[in-house]
Amino acid sequence: MAALVVPADWIRNWEKSGKNEFLQLCRNLAESKPSDDVTLRESSAATLERKQEHDDIQAALYELAWQVIKGNLKLDQAASVLNDVMEFREDMSSILADVFCILDIETGCLEEKNKREHFTQLVGACLVLVPDTVLKERLDPETLESLGLIKQAQQFNQKIVKIKTKLFYKQQKFNLLREENEGYAKLITELGQDLSGNITSRLVLENIKSLIGCFNLDPNRVLDIILEVYECRSDQDEFFVPLIKSYMCEAQTLCHILGFKFKFYQEPNGETPSSLYHVAAALLQHNLIELGDLYVHLLPMDPSILEEHKREITEAKQIARKLTMVVVPSEKTEEKDKEKEKEEEKNEKPPDNQKLGLLEALLKIGDWQHAQSIMDQMPSFYAASHKSIAVALCQLLHITIEPLYRRAGVPKGAKGALNRPLKSKQAPKPAEAFEDLRKEVFTMLCYLGPHLSHDPVLFAKIVRLGKGFMKEYQNDKQEDKDRMDTLLSCFLSITDQVLLPSLTLMDCNACMSEELWGLFKMFPYQHRYRLYGQWKNETYNSHPLLVKVKAQTVDRAKYIMKRLTKENVKPSGRQIGKLSHSNPTILFDYMLSQIQWYDNLITPVVDSLKYLTSLNYDVLAYCIIEALANPEKEKMKHDDTTISAWLQSLASLCGSVFRKYPIELAGLLQYVTNQLKAGKSFDLLILKEVVQKMAGIEIADEMTQEQLEAMTGGEQLKAEGGYFGQIRNTKKSSQRLKDALLDHELALPLCLLMAQQRNGVVFLEGGEKHLKLVGKLYDQCHDTLVQFGGFLASNLSTEDYIKRVPSVDILCNQFHTPHDAAFFLSRPMYAHQILSKYDELKKTEKGNRQQQKVHKYIAACDLVMAPVHDSVVSLHPPKVWDDISPQFYATFWSLTMYDLAVPHNAYNREVNKLKVQMKAIDENPEMPPNKKKKEKERCTALQDKLQEEEKKQLEHVQRVLQRLKLEKDNWLLAKSTKNETITKFLQLCIFPRCIFSAIDAVYCARFVELVHQQRTPNFCTLLCYDRVFSDIIYTVASCTENEARRYGRFLCCMLDTVTRWHSDRAIYEKECGNYPGFLTILRATGFDGGNKADQLDYENFRHVVHKWHYKLTKASVHCLETGEYTHIRNILIVLTKILLCYPKVLNLGQALERRVHKICLEEKEKRPDLYALAMGYSGQLKSRKPYMVPENEFHHKELPVRNTGPTTVQNGPGSAGKPASTTSTGKPEEGASEENEKSKEKSQSAAKAASKTNNTTPKVTTSNGNGATNSTKLIKEKEDKDKSGKEKNKEKKEKTPAATPEAKAPGKEKQKEERPGKEEKTRETKEKTPKSEKEKFKKDEKASKDDKAKASGGELKSSAEKEREKEPSKERDVAKEAKTKESSKGEKAAVAGSLKSPVPRSESSESEREQKRRKLDTHPSPSHSSTVKDNLNELKDSATKHYTNHSTATLSKSKEREVDKKDMEKSRDRSREREKKERKRDHSNSDREVAQELKRRKDENGTSSSKHSKSESPSNSPQPNEKEKSKSSKSSSKEKSDSAKPEKGSSGGKKESRHDKEKAEKKEKRESTGAKEDKKHHKSSDKHR
Repeated sequence: MAALVVPADWIRNWEKSGKNEFLQLCRNLAESKPSDDVTLRESSAATLERKQEHDDIQAALYELAWQVIKGNLKLDQAASVLNDVMEFREDMSSILADVFCILDIETGCLEEKNKREHFTQLVGACLVLVPDTVLKERLDPETLESLGLIKQAQQFNQKIVKIKTKLFYKQQKFNLLREENEGYAKLITELGQDLSGNITSRLVLENIKSLIGCFNLDPNRVLDIILEVYECRSDQDEFFVPLIKSYMCEAQTLCHILGFKFKFYQEPNGETPSSLYHVAAALLQHNLIELGDLYVHLLPMDPSILEEHKREITEAKQIARKLTMVVVPSEKTEEKDKEKEKEEEKNEKPPDNQKLGLLEALLKIGDWQHAQSIMDQMPSFYAASHKSIAVALCQLLHITIEPLYRRAGVPKGAKGALNRPLKSKQAPKPAEAFEDLRKEVFTMLCYLGPHLSHDPVLFAKIVRLGKGFMKEYQNDKQEDKDRMDTLLSCFLSITDQVLLPSLTLMDCNACMSEELWGLFKMFPYQHRYRLYGQWKNETYNSHPLLVKVKAQTVDRAKYIMKRLTKENVKPSGRQIGKLSHSNPTILFDYMLSQIQWYDNLITPVVDSLKYLTSLNYDVLAYCIIEALANPEKEKMKHDDTTISAWLQSLASLCGSVFRKYPIELAGLLQYVTNQLKAGKSFDLLILKEVVQKMAGIEIADEMTQEQLEAMTGGEQLKAEGGYFGQIRNTKKSSQRLKDALLDHELALPLCLLMAQQRNGVVFLEGGEKHLKLVGKLYDQCHDTLVQFGGFLASNLSTEDYIKRVPSVDILCNQFHTPHDAAFFLSRPMYAHQILSKYDELKKTEKGNRQQQKVHKYIAACDLVMAPVHDSVVSLHPPKVWDDISPQFYATFWSLTMYDLAVPHNAYNREVNKLKVQMKAIDENPEMPPNKKKKEKERCTALQDKLQEEEKKQLEHVQRVLQRLKLEKDNWLLAKSTKNETITKFLQLCIFPRCIFSAIDAVYCARFVELVHQQRTPNFCTLLCYDRVFSDIIYTVASCTENEARRYGRFLCCMLDTVTRWHSDRAIYEKECGNYPGFLTILRATGFDGGNKADQLDYENFRHVVHKWHYKLTKASVHCLETGEYTHIRNILIVLTKILLCYPKVLNLGQALERRVHKICLEEKEKRPDLYALAMGYSGQLKSRKPYMVPENEFHHKELPVRNTGPTTVQNGPGSAGKPASTTSTGKPEEGASEENEKSKEKSQSAAKAASKTNNTTPKVTTSNGNGATNSTKLIKEKEDKDKSGKEKNKEKKEKTPAATPEAKAPGKEKQKEERPGKEEKTRETKEKTPKSEKEKFKKDEKASKDDKAKASGGELKSSAEKEREKEPSKERDVAKEAKTKESSKGEKAAVAGSLKSPVPRSESSESEREQKRRKLDTHPSPSHSSTVKDNLNELKDSATKHYTNHSTATLSKSKEREVDKKDMEKSRDRSREREKKERKRDHSNSDREVAQELKRRKDENGTSSSKHSKSESPSNSPQPNEKEKSKSSKSSSKEKSDSAKPEKGSSGGKKESRHDKEKAEKKEKRESTGAKEDKKHHKSSDKHR
């Protein structure tokens, strides 16, 4: 604006025109001032205009002066102009002074000193224009000093202060001499008089006024005296407050007087009297003064309070750090010195905290509003940390909650001291209802915080109010749900912020802890655990006092835990109890950390927890769950193969603590459930421990036989004899566990999650984890499921169980529960239902006869199981039910060992134990009589219970067996084949269940035996046992560690049965002789004829058992040689389990021993766990050596020839009277070396004969479950025999046979049909025997040839006769089979070739599967080469064949014989022609020629030496020695590559050396052909077996 007022041109042309222009401007501005009379009448707009003009003239002068300061205008020029301007207005000097004032401030801030000098010179030049007084009033003292208007600026300032003080602060007082002392005396008397009468403040006030007027008293002084008297009579609020209110006119004056009084006590060691605080508080409460006005007069200042609070926190943290640090002794002395210095400083007492004193007074009189305002000015909990404040606030709370507490909080029978309400109307209104607590009580409690600990009585009242509210909340009918929920959240907040921290600061007050539990137990565990979490992790950091307490608790906990042992559990337990009443979270956290490191602390810690309160036990449960869920801890060890020790320790602690003490389980069970939902199975360890300890149900796969026997009895027998640890008194703890599961609906979810998690462990978690760990987790999951299911079955009532467990189809189809687990869960339900239905039926019809009871039981079973039969149909494809009925399937899965047999031995054993116990009690002189009596009563009661239970079980088993007897005819339908039936039975029933639990393993074996004993139609016992024993490699390899134990136990039970039958002919004849399960001809369904010729006789059964033992050995050796951890571990476990029944044969035992010894050597450093297993088994195996027998003792090597009539030939190598496979591997190791000799001839003749004999070759079934006995083998057999046909015919003419061919036809047919089976078995043996074994066979064979020759010399004649008889029967069989093939195309019959592989598939598919299996097999054996060749041949020959069941031939016996003779002659002629061609072609190969000659010799001489050869030549071990093993492993790769070569090369290699020797000894061998005849006999007799 100044730029507009004074343009720059004016300054530049100042002398010419600028000065005049400026003067004219000023004149205009000054003249525009209106007259005074106009001023009175001017409007508001005119006023604004005038002010604007005033500002304009100021701006013009300012601009002019500023030009001078800048140096644009000379000083004298400006002074002359200003002098002229002064005349324009009267107040111009004042305006100029204002301008100078502004410029003074501005130039004083500038850095350019020249401008400041110009300003000073300008003001100096204008001194004549502006009066000194005006300048002194408006300019800065320093400027005045520079102008010379004053001498010194400092003195001038002081003078101003004095003058201002005199003017504004000094009051004119009456001189005391003028005041009358008598007036003050009368005033004090007036105020101090007795106020109990009718004296009111109004009367006294009138008197005071009179005294002031009469004696010239100072009114302020009178007010001060009134306050003094009030202070002395602070109880007279009702008199003095109205008096002061009437007397005073200004609040500030009263505030100043009070402030002066407070200031008087603000000296060091000064103590402000409480009466003064009371007066101030009362005046504040009645609003006579303002808190803000008084607050400034009080000390200490707020910043110093904040600093003090921070200092306290720092000190507390330092104390905590010192307690947790390890301090060196030198540092300790320094610290002590520092502490002493601090204490000395503290001795100088600072002045009182007047703010806190006032706060206390306000609380005492009930002025909560002002008290709250003061507390808000301070750090949180700072005020309440002073005991006096906390107590005052507690007292106010007592008064406020009194009415509500009397209504809803007082326990029955309690009285309690009354708290009178405050008289003041301004005090908080007492709470009448829970809603009223929200107004002020909750707020007060929040300000009080942890310092409620100063008043345990109030603590108890608040807790009881909480309990009263929770009762109302639980009974509330959703009317005011929002209001009640709000109140609930308020109570939870109070619990978190006030009650729990206060409990921490209470000194081990167990009563308060129990009182608080009364409230806490009404909260759900989710709320409780959240509160505990806040308490443990956050509360202790909120206040310095709590920080100290936490450190002290940890220090004390360390002290106790260092000294805790089994011996001092009681005193240490008391110390732990005291510490836990106040600070359980901190104590338990430390204790759990110690237990995780040192698991030997578990027992003493558990015992020492008996002095805890209920709240502490609940906190302990939370702390355990928090420790388990710690995300920073790894649940696996560093090797990733085992569960961490800390988790195992915590799980063990869980089981012990939850069993011994009444702790709520819901939180822990829910935690495990949540972990399972998340797919984590580690924490199942906790559930396992809890169930084991609380219910006494153990998981023990390492059960003894006695325990296992006891586990098949009733509940009482299980408890007494079924477990390792006799866990007694589990009734209460198991009830608690059951209640927790049912109340929170966790029983079924846990079962289902565990059942699903078993597969989850493998398929979801398994990829990332070590195989060993996956196996352990799977076992843990499965074992826990079995244990948990057992607990539910034995503890839940029938109604509870049925209500919670859905039907099997729902379990499997909706919840995707595996079938074995689904039936495991449903089984108890069926048993319950059947028994309850049976009881109902018994009540309706009163008949006590046993037969009636059985009928009722069967009726009950039908009623209960009928829906189950319907529901299981959906579990499997419809094809399954063609072979086994749903009834059989459901019966198998629904029964248990309890239903099948009574363990009489176990019952007797336990009863005898009790008798011994009673005897010991009688003989014990130290036991008091009362205790003796109690113990004897207990033993007697147990004895009675056991005997009653045994009787009950016996009746039950009889009923079940009757029921099964009636059901059995409908069990196995066998619409396809018996073969397929057995497959389904094993696949769907036996194998899933035998690895489910140890008792189920026994059950499966017992059930198979029972089905056999019941003479069940269509059930082939032989086939079933053969399938179980024949190839266990895959089953063993796919088991986990515990499953391997159960599988071993199953095999042991099966072997036990077989061994019993094998041991004695009488037992065999009694239990198996006429049973349909031992029929060797598997006819069409509907006929299980009792023809004696169809039954397997005792001697052949012994051969079969030897075959099974051999198969087990072969599988075991294979597993041991794979090098795979799982294979080796599992087979060692299985072998250990079956040790009592296997090995029984010496050479098999020796072979195993060598392999196991090799494992011991290899694994000692690499895999110690395998080494330990192998060493354990090796030792046990050696101890069993005395019980092993040579092979010739295990089974006789002679075969009686039956002279019965001819019977029809079934498809496959099975003979009319005996199955081929029963003898096919009776002596498999002998056949291997013989097969080496024949291999050249076989390979040459196979290709030629295949095309010619395809249409005459019978179709055969698979021989051992691994491959098919195909047509090429029959062709080879024919060719071998045809080579020596002429010699045999000559012999037939010369010698008279013992019987006609017709008479011996059955025996011949048997031998003939058994030949392919024998060849296949020997071929298999060759395939699966390592190279070194073959070499050993060769050596043994050479060594024994001479001996055999001598022994067989005398039997040439009979062997020739047998050979002659055998030849035509064989030819006839071939022709007969070709005919029967056509007649049986449309029929289906249940047929099995060998017992080993009853799976009905096409031969090509079998051989393809066999090839795949062998490719996958990691067994480093040279047998693969021959295996591949054989399987290739099988593929070629069987590609166009299908599985066909042959019916019996329709020809009569006589016609058959004639046809057989013709066919035999034709085929013999053809074979001779082929033989001649082959000889010519292969003449150049001398080795082959030698082999052919040897073969012919064997064929000529027959099998006359069979008896002696069988008894004299013991079986060679099928296993190589150590050197041979190493050769085998080295040459395996080479031989595998050879496997692709044609079959001609199969007999090459190392065989040449042997043939060279034979060449050299040719004459000798021709003369002594006994050894070869021996072999030939072995071959035929083995087939016969």
